[in-house]
Amino acid sequence: MPHYPYLIIGGGMSADAAVRGVRELDQSGAMGLIGAEAHPPYARPPLSKALWKGEPLESIWRKTEEAGVDLRLGRRATSLDLRRKIVADDRGTEYTFDKLLLATGGTPRRLPFGGEHVIYFRTLDDYRRLHALAEQGKTFAVIGGGFIGSEIAAALAMRGCKVTMLFPEEGIGARLFPPDLARSLVSHYREKGVDVRSGESVVGIGERGAEVLLETRSGASVTVDAVVAGLGIVPDTDLAKAAGLAVEDGIVVDEYLRTSHPDVFAAGDVARFSAPMLGTRIRVEHEDNALTMGRAAGRAMAGDLSRYAHLPFFYSDLFELGYEAVGELDPRGEMVADWKAPFREGVVYYLTAGRVRGVLLWNTFGQVDAARALIDEPGPFRAADLVGRLPS
Repeated sequence: MPHYPYLIIGGGMSADAAVRGVRELDQSGAMGLIGAEAHPPYARPPLSKALWKGEPLESIWRKTEEAGVDLRLGRRATSLDLRRKIVADDRGTEYTFDKLLLATGGTPRRLPFGGEHVIYFRTLDDYRRLHALAEQGKTFAVIGGGFIGSEIAAALAMRGCKVTMLFPEEGIGARLFPPDLARSLVSHYREKGVDVRSGESVVGIGERGAEVLLETRSGASVTVDAVVAGLGIVPDTDLAKAAGLAVEDGIVVDEYLRTSHPDVFAAGDVARFSAPMLGTRIRVEHEDNALTMGRAAGRAMAGDLSRYAHLPFFYSDLFELGYEAVGELDPRGEMVADWKAPFREGVVYYLTAGRVRGVLLWNTFGQVDAARALIDEPGPFRAADLVGRLPS
């Protein structure tokens, strides 16, 4: 039964960052990593961004093995005994640990139909499958107008593929962006050749000869070669919940990234943590959070007693448009838009009771730290106080 002073469950970016965080304070302690994928840790954002623009596949590898960690890949942890500090995997191997990190990430939300016809885009294998189809000039339906759906539709269209995009909301990114910006993106995608079907929910997926047939709630149908779905993820909390750890839309952690067991930590997509600037707990599924929290969790496992107070940002590229955002982006509340060029360059502020809760930097870069500082201010702010506050 192998024993590790540091054991990590998960093989993503948070796990890799945790390995490096441990090594900053402990250069020699034995460390094990159990990863469900057969691949060692890799950068996930390029799968829907840079790789479609010609970045070489070799650029994604995190080279975790160079940090002196025992990689146990293609294995899934199936049980966690907190009393005896034992983890078992699906091959029957048991591991003991002193400190444990749960960086289990999440699993894609799935449709109740469609089966193998649908690619739920998340992993390197998903990218390879989709890229191979794109190279063959196949036609695609992309279900979902959120973060992944919008990126994949743009990536495929930029490769010259015929793409139909379907989602129930009025605009692209409607759960994050102001309604007029979300509607403008629909027009922009159509100008780029994407057949955008906003306000359309897919209710069935079947076969029509060698092709895939999608049926919508309105009674329309779409026939394509392949279907991609970007419907968000569900945090993978099963192991934590079965072990008796506190779970609430993610694994709950304190300011030191400890779970309800003092020797078990959590980080990345699966962790629900305190955001002091917002005065609430949040769970974030983006790169900055994965890397920053993963490193902090690794350092915490190795004895660093620093409180984790980072407010992560996220970013995306949509054709030639790009954005960075920080905080809570809820278009159902108060917003102040400061456009230098409408829907092409500017800043959108999201407020609650006069306090800035989130900032969208649209084709505006180098302002993330300033946006964080603004969110940290108590306010209250009026629209006149914010226009021109963060120059684009």
